Amino acid sequence: MNKKAIILTLLLLASLSAKAQPKDTQKHDVKVGLVLSGGGAKGLAHIGVLKVIDSLGVKIDYVAGTSMGAIIGALYASGYSGNQLDSIFKKVDFDKIISDDLPRSSKAFYERNNSERYAITLPFDKLKIKLPSALSRGQNTYSLLSKLTLHVSDVDDFSKLPIPFFCIGTNVETGESVMLDRGNLTQSVMASGAFPSLFQPVIINNQVLIDGGVANNYPIDELKAKGMDIIIGVDVQDGLANREELTSAPEVLLQINNFRTIKDMRIKAKKTDIYIKPDITDFTVVSFSEGEKIIKRGITAAYNKIHALQDLSRYDENKPKFRVNLHTQDSIRINSVTLKGNSKYTRAYVLGKLRLRLNEKIAFKEFYKGVNNLVATNNFDAFQYQFNKSQYSDGYDLTATVNETNITTFLKLGLHYDDLYKSAALVNVTKKRFLFNNDMASLDLVFGDNVRYNFEYLIDKGFYWSVGLRSRFNQFHKNVNAQLFFDDNEIATTGLNKIDIDFQDQTNQFYLQTLIKKDFAFSVGAEHKRLEIKSETVITNNNEFIFENTDYFSAFGTLRLDTYDHKYFPKRGVYFNGDLHMYLLASSFNGTFDDFSIAKADMGYAFSVSNKLAINLKTSGGFKIGDKSTQSLDFALGGYGNNLVNNFIPFVGYDFVALTGNSYVKAHVTADYEIFKNQHITVEGNWANIDNDIFDTGEWFTLPDYRGYALGYAIDTLIGPIQGKFSYSPEAKQSVWFFNVGFWF
Repeated sequence: MNKKAIILTLLLLASLSAKAQPKDTQKHDVKVGLVLSGGGAKGLAHIGVLKVIDSLGVKIDYVAGTSMGAIIGALYASGYSGNQLDSIFKKVDFDKIISDDLPRSSKAFYERNNSERYAITLPFDKLKIKLPSALSRGQNTYSLLSKLTLHVSDVDDFSKLPIPFFCIGTNVETGESVMLDRGNLTQSVMASGAFPSLFQPVIINNQVLIDGGVANNYPIDELKAKGMDIIIGVDVQDGLANREELTSAPEVLLQINNFRTIKDMRIKAKKTDIYIKPDITDFTVVSFSEGEKIIKRGITAAYNKIHALQDLSRYDENKPKFRVNLHTQDSIRINSVTLKGNSKYTRAYVLGKLRLRLNEKIAFKEFYKGVNNLVATNNFDAFQYQFNKSQYSDGYDLTATVNETNITTFLKLGLHYDDLYKSAALVNVTKKRFLFNNDMASLDLVFGDNVRYNFEYLIDKGFYWSVGLRSRFNQFHKNVNAQLFFDDNEIATTGLNKIDIDFQDQTNQFYLQTLIKKDFAFSVGAEHKRLEIKSETVITNNNEFIFENTDYFSAFGTLRLDTYDHKYFPKRGVYFNGDLHMYLLASSFNGTFDDFSIAKADMGYAFSVSNKLAINLKTSGGFKIGDKSTQSLDFALGGYGNNLVNNFIPFVGYDFVALTGNSYVKAHVTADYEIFKNQHITVEGNWANIDNDIFDTGEWFTLPDYRGYALGYAIDTLIGPIQGKFSYSPEAKQSVWFFNVGFWF
């Protein structure tokens, strides 16, 4: 063939090729993939990169991610823009969603007491402490992701999402990476982000999965296999630390894990067409509190690749936009529930805790409260669920899987110091399913300056009548007001204003309890109380004087409401506790006994003025009906604290048991300013009238006879609040210091 023929042939082929592939079609055929690595809090930099990608109009055809990259990637693939993700994550309280810190209101009354009494809880099995598989069950994270992905909940093939997506998990039994590209999106993302020791493993298709970063933290090869022509990669992994930075065991373990991933990245970075590496060396995998700074680092890193990203946008002129209209849906109709995994707990029990009624709309807020109620029972290691749109009617079908816990015995520990009971160490053994599936037995043993115990047994039937037993023993040694035991004539005769007493109280109760709309608990029961009070201040026949050595028998009723969000530092909620005790019999020591009743109530209302400042308004009162001769059960005001026995009432400005009488009224105001996280400055005042029969004389409605004010500083710690209070009373013209360390018990 001569030269002219060859040239003519080449021109003809070029012409045919151009006709076969028009210029605009070439633009359409370029597929852009996005791979996001894991890196904990450093992964928030992904959001900054996505904001830049969106602003340039670059359209992504496939998203792949691992761990934090899977979480951000799944939400982006579900239709959220970079700006929307920025807004969402700015509002997230990472401390709460990462931990199992459920709202206090979601817990049953006895569960609230458990969480507000013990510093450490350890599972116990066959006489051995069995540490949990992780610090957190991840239920709060699961609920958040489930809510955010509700609009794509019926998509079980992730390639059908607004942007096709997959993530990577690690099979903990084989060490192999697992591609998660179908099924429950929330569950898959949770598996990819199940950081070892932080989140418990997730079981999918009978595989026990943990954080995908263990096996494959940057799944670029898997993404290329999806037919992507150009890969944008965002790498937020740690580099190797030097010897000065390796100062703790976790840092050494992280370094060991990074050996392989960093070695892999040297190869994978070269395969990445647009490789974005944000400068986040100043942050750690748990630097969630600095999320805004991390996101800005992602923006900066993306702008460093601005020209390459702009070049990509020219391929995207006619690509369909993937964004979905994320309308706000505040309620959902659940038509049916498919429940799996329950054997010890009935379907009715689970649905009762969820507070679900089929074929009725329920607000998302209320549904997630129900989920918290169920998880807060601690009867389940996990509760995973998915909504699917109903085929034949409006609404959704709920498919839920529960994983019942096999651990039913717990060893719990606590420490405490206060000015009344002094130093104390608490050892508790709690046994669930002791006799029945829905019961609980708990024994506290308190060792220290004043040995005590507390035993509780409850058959929990929720809104039906629950059956309970309580037995407790309290004792302390204190210099108290003589008016608690002597009348005015006896005090004038003896000249005693203060008496040094040894106080012992053992109380046993049998009761029935029912819940009224969950937050109200109504109880009725019978009580035996053995009260022993003696003193060496008053000596008779060379022996200490015994004021009380009596067994009292009574019937009682209580009504409690408690929606405080925190027992010690409430920012919102209401509290009410009403109690009526009818004392019917007494042993022979109290020879002048005649039946009497004591009624009392206290209530509170907490509200926030700002994010830092909260106000708590409280009031209380009580009176005696019938015989007035038994003074040892009268009201006694003074001191500071919680869980005080009998009718001892805290009152700052006065020491414990300083003001006594058979009736009283009290008002209390606390202003709590959280200057730093978990650090509080409190200013409080209380005012009271207390004497005999003030409701008969009208004195309860006069100006207060007693006032007290206090300035305090507190740190809320793992073992409970550590507090110091300086209090002063204008009437007594004296100051009193109060100190407290740890939860009250």
